[in-house]
Amino acid sequence: MTTAVRVSAKLVQEAKLYSKLDNRSVRGQIEHWARIGKCAEENPDLTCSLIKEILLGLEELDQGEHSEYISG
Repeated sequence: MTTAVRVSAKLVQEAKLYSKLDNRSVRGQIEHWARIGKCAEENPDLTCSLIKEILLGLEELDQGEHSEYISG
């Protein structure tokens, strides 16, 4: 379901710049930032880079990319 949300022109402009780095749409970039922000609020002890790695891992699982973990 898509819902229209008003955001500041400054946020949209920043999203335009950052979206080009990762080949995202502006909407996709804002959604990406929202997922990171939500995860950061729910897990205040995690670093931003760790949050990104977790989200990447979850996306890989959703796409069926996984391998068995072998310890030591």
